[in-house]
Amino acid sequence: MEEQTIKFLNKTFTLVAILVVGILIFFVGQMNYQSRMLDQQNANQITVSGEGKVYAKPDVALVSLGVTTTGATVSEVTTSNTTKMNAVIDAVKNLKVADKDIQTTNYSLTPLYNYTEKGGRIFQGYTLEQDVQVKIRDFTKIGDILSQATTKGSNLVGDLQFTIDNPEQFKEQARASAIAQAKSNAQNLAKESGVSLGKMINVYESSTPYPVAYSSAKAMGGAVETAAPIIQPGQQEIDVTINLTYQVR
Repeated sequence: MEEQTIKFLNKTFTLVAILVVGILIFFVGQMNYQSRMLDQQNANQITVSGEGKVYAKPDVALVSLGVTTTGATVSEVTTSNTTKMNAVIDAVKNLKVADKDIQTTNYSLTPLYNYTEKGGRIFQGYTLEQDVQVKIRDFTKIGDILSQATTKGSNLVGDLQFTIDNPEQFKEQARASAIAQAKSNAQNLAKESGVSLGKMINVYESSTPYPVAYSSAKAMGGAVETAAPIIQPGQQEIDVTINLTYQVR
């Protein structure tokens, strides 16, 4: 009885082993077949690229205006900071900047400590920083806004950037130029290599915005009269790259 059982188990093991080997051979064959088919398909394709550039004048300037205040108590720093920041915002609004173009981006209250040589720390008070981002649409007022903001108490002025509020219209122009160039490159490549273009089977687009930014500056100290700087926005480059993949025969 035991001998029959052993023979049965051996036969079962052999059949299972054969089945596993067969499955492995099948999958390896399928992978090789798909790999050959993919290589054949790729051999019958070409990918070309085209680049389109459009240069446009920025129509929006972005600047961060901040007020940082230190004091012994929370009440002291919040009162002082709020008074200064309200004065800064009022000055900006008086220069015809709309409410929708002024956005609070940071409001942080942090305790201050003085660390001793022995590794201890002594509480010194608090520092409060509040920042607003201002969107300026009239470039003739940029200098006055920076000057008035620092005069009214802003002691932190962040990066001044120029950008385009609605760049899509210019991206469409750059995209059309990139597609035309890519198609022309495909035709030239096909002619020079002796193949015929078939159906376009893939389109890929990438674009890179180029905001014009100036280094950050800090106007430290009290409220002092400052000269309005002359600002040159220049122009912005909008770059679109198009990749086209064609079947060839």
